[in-house]
Amino acid sequence: MAKRQSLIRHCSLFSLDPVPTIYSRLRYFHVQQDIHDIDNKLIATTLCNSNRAAQPNGGESTTPPPAAARHTLRSLQLESQEMITSLDLSSFFHARPFSVRAFPSSFSSCTVCCSTGNSSTVVVPSAVSGLESPERKAVRLGLPSKGRMADETLNLLKNCQLSVRQLNPRQYIADIPQLSNLEVWFQRPKDIVRKIKSGDLDLGIVGYDIVCECGEGSNDLIVVHEALGFGACRLSIAIPQYGIFEKIHSLYELSKMPQWTKERPLRVESGFSYLGQKFFKERGFEHVKFQRSEGALEAYPAMGTTDGILDLVSSGTTLRENNLKEIEGGVVLESQAVLVASRRSLNMRKGALEITHEMLERLEAHLRAIGVVTVVANMRGNSAEEVAERVLSQPSLSGLQGPTISPVFCKRDGKVVVDFFAIVICVPQKELYKSVQQLRSVGGSGVLVSDLTYIFEEETPRWRRLLSELGL
Repeated sequence: MAKRQSLIRHCSLFSLDPVPTIYSRLRYFHVQQDIHDIDNKLIATTLCNSNRAAQPNGGESTTPPPAAARHTLRSLQLESQEMITSLDLSSFFHARPFSVRAFPSSFSSCTVCCSTGNSSTVVVPSAVSGLESPERKAVRLGLPSKGRMADETLNLLKNCQLSVRQLNPRQYIADIPQLSNLEVWFQRPKDIVRKIKSGDLDLGIVGYDIVCECGEGSNDLIVVHEALGFGACRLSIAIPQYGIFEKIHSLYELSKMPQWTKERPLRVESGFSYLGQKFFKERGFEHVKFQRSEGALEAYPAMGTTDGILDLVSSGTTLRENNLKEIEGGVVLESQAVLVASRRSLNMRKGALEITHEMLERLEAHLRAIGVVTVVANMRGNSAEEVAERVLSQPSLSGLQGPTISPVFCKRDGKVVVDFFAIVICVPQKELYKSVQQLRSVGGSGVLVSDLTYIFEEETPRWRRLLSELGL
């Protein structure tokens, strides 16, 4: 091994949110490396010593002399026998000590936090053996970082008055001003589920297929809302329309094909190996081999590398254009976007259950209002009861719980009288014209129609179900 060999394995650079969060203009530069048995003269000590040397009494200053800081950061080296890693940082970076605590002599990574201006630069071990990170206090929500799912998720939250504030599109952290103590983290859908399982996230919005695949039956995962109304698809098996599969139209027929043996199993290409293997095993397939792939699976059967695929299907157009077909009994599951949470977080993390409750209330109220309109009309009558009887005689005018009927006051001959009653009902948008016709038939006039944004019930049904699931 060379005497001087760089051990840098992984670097990531990202910016965090400005005020009101405390990470104002900070840039975090993380260097993951394999370094062992390093002497106790660590980076934090080096920075602090450079500060003390600049003080007449040897004390610690809040801001080290720029020259000392530049020298420390430029020449920073971690030596371990014959191996060395150097971090050459620009001379305009400003440094101040982060800690004077003594660290053990063995650690496997360090974190370097740099910024311009008045923000601090910190160089400390981040994976010190025997030390644990302080417990976080914020509740974390994971959202898809890109693609159609990400766009539709942000639109849904915006329509629920839960707009996500992301000041820089390159940032992976954001917040929702209406929900205090909540951090939003943008991640890949599969990573969202994995991080909820590991405790790094508390809540997430992903496809149900991802929850089932990456959750792998975990008891800690709870689907809080199973129908957010977008991302609808199905996880389905598809085989070629030609060759030995030309007359195969069902999963049962596929299982009975004599070609599949221990030496030559049915080859299935998929990114859903957990769900796929579970599905085939439950249906009695003995000879199946899963080959894990991501993306453009429709090409593999034509290449001859697989016999069939297990993939997400929306309309089926892509399958047909690649001479593939779905088969009867081959749908593994139906999927759409869901709100998922960690059982452990809901029970133990302060604020997690309250934030989940508010999100659930807003989501249900908005989704319930989609496709529903408010209809207001005037109707002549001698009493509210008489008008109600005429309105309820029509099948489309019952509303959510019944029509709201109020007197319309007008002035005639110097007296306040009631000649009309106002009827307010909610009807499905697809039945709007039929409802207007029925209103006219019983004397309704001056019909007004407006969209609904929310319909709040007395209590959210899914909230009751969640409390029952948690044993609360």
